[in-house]
Amino acid sequence: MDSVHPSDLQIVSTWANTVEGDLIDAGCGPGHWTNFLATQGLTARGIDQVPEFIAHARRTFPTAEFASGSLDSLEADSGSVGGILAWYSLIHYEPSAIQTPLREFNRVLKPAGTLLIGFFAGSVVDEFAHAVTPAYRWTVDAISSELEHAGFDVLESHVRRTANQRPQATLIARRARQSDG
Repeated sequence: MDSVHPSDLQIVSTWANTVEGDLIDAGCGPGHWTNFLATQGLTARGIDQVPEFIAHARRTFPTAEFASGSLDSLEADSGSVGGILAWYSLIHYEPSAIQTPLREFNRVLKPAGTLLIGFFAGSVVDEFAHAVTPAYRWTVDAISSELEHAGFDVLESHVRRTANQRPQATLIARRARQSDG
């Protein structure tokens, strides 16, 4: 976790210590957050749709649990998960499609389960070039509105601005009700 910003580590650690039940690292990428959560004594499972990420994560963190899967259709029973970490995994969803994973997160979370989202912040919602595929910056207000529409209450938000980096943001939300759709 040497390459992780200290404030990110603090936010994820503090949030994870409040979660009651199993965790899903949705869009786990290389698996470092899944492994971190597991080493903290939590039951965490990393899910990613990119087979190469899952293969890398399994090789790098052989004691952590990883599975291939889509954020749009998680392999978890309704109301069975205590928390979901979506660390920069929703950035590739177009604004018109963001409700699909958010509603799926709502479905699998226990009542009052929590969601921690990491994303790039901006003054408007807009697309930008990122690695292999476009990504989106979100305003805190815009993603908060999407979360509320999907049945979440936003509990807190953080924005970090560092020289020579895109602004970073996190939101913690609690499942308040079943989503509208």
